[in-house]
Amino acid sequence: MSTDEIDPGGAAAGDDADHENARQEVIVVDENDTEQGLANRLEAHTGDGIRHRAFTVLVFDREDNVLLAQRAADKRLWDTHWDGTVASHPEAGQSQKAATRQRLEEELGVTPDQYDDLRITDKFEYKRYYLDQGLEWEVCAVLKCTLDDRTLDPDPEEVGGRMWVPYEHLYENQKQYRQLRLCPWFEIAMRRDFEEE
Repeated sequence: MSTDEIDPGGAAAGDDADHENARQEVIVVDENDTEQGLANRLEAHTGDGIRHRAFTVLVFDREDNVLLAQRAADKRLWDTHWDGTVASHPEAGQSQKAATRQRLEEELGVTPDQYDDLRITDKFEYKRYYLDQGLEWEVCAVLKCTLDDRTLDPDPEEVGGRMWVPYEHLYENQKQYRQLRLCPWFEIAMRRDFEEE
């Protein structure tokens, strides 16, 4: 698996020892997503970074609109950027689907009875730096599901805003949406959806 669009920019680790991420771990993986152990989540996202397992989930409605969720303003990385829909890291021993179900409920109040088609559709590696705050270096699985019931109950500590957007229109007319400042992993997932068909 090749690294998708590495940005050679640097990132400096600040005094983040008390940040909640410093008390969590991520699963370290090689380029083939084979587990190599665990690493401190904060260390994995600072300095040169540590490649780790992650996921992003794209939630759709029956009209093929994708749910974009704006990352809360106090997020360490890509704060206030728009994600599609939730992104996170599975815990040790947790499957991508189980982690996705957990984060959908925690961040947006979306429960498993609102969808029945959760599936993994893609996987890619990427590395991106964010200002001088840190970076993401992830082997990222893409999961998708379709909501029968669009009822949401977002956690304001996770989600700043939300909107439903026609997915194909977003891809084909990205200039019209550039004020949204999309997260890089979502941009990659969307491009791969349409350019690798």
